[in-house]
Amino acid sequence: MNSALLQGSLQGYILVALLLFVIGLATVLIRRSLLVQFMGIELMLNAANVALLAFARYRGGDVQGTVFYLFIIAVAACEAAVGLALVVALYRHRHTTDSDSADALRR
Repeated sequence: MNSALLQGSLQGYILVALLLFVIGLATVLIRRSLLVQFMGIELMLNAANVALLAFARYRGGDVQGTVFYLFIIAVAACEAAVGLALVVALYRHRHTTDSDSADALRR
């Protein structure tokens, strides 16, 4: 294996971010449970955070990237709270967390 990937180079961080994003995307597209889909969305958001911090570090430890990262974490916490509330509401109404059941709510 390339030693540059093991020493924390930009390419290594981007590779990790890409893998996290692909795993999150596959989770959202394949799984039917809304709770698991929200977990996949959180994985994709964290992949974007890893890439953002990697580029900030590549630019020389830019503080703006870190501050932006903290705002993204705050938004992710709000998203998780709203998503969990939607899943609980769906479960109370339909007694399932299947995303196909959520599609039936439009009718």
